[in-house]
Amino acid sequence: MGNGISFQRDETAVLFRRYADTVYRLAYARVKNQYDADDILQEVFLRFLRSKNPPQDEEHTKALLLRITLNCSKSFFTTAARRHNVPLTDTVAQPPENRETLDAVLRLPKKYRTVLHLHYYCGYSIDEIAELLRQNPSTVKSQLHRAREKLRVALKGVEF
Repeated sequence: MGNGISFQRDETAVLFRRYADTVYRLAYARVKNQYDADDILQEVFLRFLRSKNPPQDEEHTKALLLRITLNCSKSFFTTAARRHNVPLTDTVAQPPENRETLDAVLRLPKKYRTVLHLHYYCGYSIDEIAELLRQNPSTVKSQLHRAREKLRVALKGVEF
C-alpha cells in the first residue's frame, strides 16, 4: 500500500512540474491577479487528483487540466465573495519592454485573453480551442481576429 501512495505522489509531482506554468498562465490571463491565479492553480490540481478517470495520455491530460482551469476561473467570477470585493492590484514584475504588451492584453475582455493565451502560449489550433471552450470554431476564429485587432490599436507605436 505504501508503494502505491509513493507512486501517486511521484506521478503528481511530475504532472505539477510539467503543467503548473501552463495552468497558472491561463488562470492569470483570465483573472488578472497573481494571488487568485495561485488559488486557481491549487484548485485545478486538487480537482484533477480527485477525478475518477484521469486520462492516460499526455494530450488528454493537458486538455483536461486546461478545461478544469477554465471552469475554475469561470467559477471564480461567480463566487459570492468575489462579487462583493474589489480586485487586488497585480504585483507581478514584468520586464519593462513587455509591460505595455502585458497591460494591453490584460485590458482585453476575458474571452479575448483566453483565446490569445490558448493559441499563442499553449499552441492550440482554432479547432482545438473551440473544443476546449465548447464553442464553434468560427466563433473562436473571430474572437482571435478581434483580439489581434484590439491589440494592434492598443499597441500602435510600441516597439518590440
